[in-house]
Amino acid sequence: MSPMEGGALAKKRKPTTTMDHQTSSSSASVDNNYFNVSHNHVTDNNKNKKKKKKKRNKAKPKRYSLMSYWELPEYMKDNEFILNYYRANWPLPQALFSVFRWHNETLNVWTHLIGFVLFLGLTMVNLLRVPQVADLLGFFARSTPISAVTNVSRNFISGIMTTNLIELKQMTSQEMEIAAAGHEMGGVAYWPFYVFLGGSMFCLFSSSICHLFSCHSHPLNLLLLRIDYAGITMMIITSFFPPIYYIFQCDPRWQFIYLGGITIMGVFTIITLLSPKLSSGKFRTFRALLFASMGLFGIVPAVHASIVNWGNPRRNATLVYEAAMAFFYLTGTGFYITRIPERWRPGWFDIAGHSHQIFHVLVVLGALAHYAAILVMLDWRSTFGCDNNNTT
Repeated sequence: MSPMEGGALAKKRKPTTTMDHQTSSSSASVDNNYFNVSHNHVTDNNKNKKKKKKKRNKAKPKRYSLMSYWELPEYMKDNEFILNYYRANWPLPQALFSVFRWHNETLNVWTHLIGFVLFLGLTMVNLLRVPQVADLLGFFARSTPISAVTNVSRNFISGIMTTNLIELKQMTSQEMEIAAAGHEMGGVAYWPFYVFLGGSMFCLFSSSICHLFSCHSHPLNLLLLRIDYAGITMMIITSFFPPIYYIFQCDPRWQFIYLGGITIMGVFTIITLLSPKLSSGKFRTFRALLFASMGLFGIVPAVHASIVNWGNPRRNATLVYEAAMAFFYLTGTGFYITRIPERWRPGWFDIAGHSHQIFHVLVVLGALAHYAAILVMLDWRSTFGCDNNNTT
């Protein structure tokens, strides 16, 4: 091949090589663009998935788990014999809705919440003067003034659970007005009765709130414990008002002495229990003794009342109910202090059957027994005045 031919061949090959290079570059650019578009598409899909996941997490509330005694913060370690199913540092909404979950406070909440609703119902039916509903529990049935006076306390003790009450559906509106007027003409004040009902409702409701929300934080825990102790004290104080007021209605001096005494003791107890230190588990026995001392103060006016009303046949019925109340309260206090039965079998009674739940049930039963005793006193005092206390 001559030099001229070689040069011509080289010139012919040169454009071809340039074209190929441009085509190759263009192809690589297209590939890169395709890769970038694909990569961006995948990135966008991942971002969308993360956004959707975040939305789902926001829509679905976090379910807080229960923990054991050893995982609790120090301020919540109260009963070392209940080992599991604790709530700790829960937000308020989760604490509120935990009323429908099983944990070691569930029955503590519901026992007193049901008691609160029960006493609220009794308050309403007494305000509306519907004796048939007020006597729903069968403790005592109170006859209206338009019917013959029925000694229902004797019927209860003998086991006869029927009364001579006029059926509500047979009473005309005029008869109902006469019945209500009869109570007013009796000259009996009903406010001590409603003071007791109000104190009981405050105690039961504050107890339920305390057990439900005390898992939120340490400051709220301390506040609710103080309100709970104040509620117990209020229930004890207000329990004294109806019996002392009605029994000593004809001797106001003793009303003032006994009601003033228990009120002073109650105020002292509340002030004492406002100390954060006394709210701890170490002072459980001390708190129980304070409450028990207030209850035992009632022995003095009880003995006095028995002597004053020795010839009154209603005395025995009243004492039976009040003795039942004392039994329920003192037995409940015993469970509260000793922590039986969980002390015997730690971990067995975490959900149901531990001492505080038994204590709650006995408190409600004691309040109901006292309610029955007050109905006996109220019926007696609305029927007979100071001149014939001992008349049947």
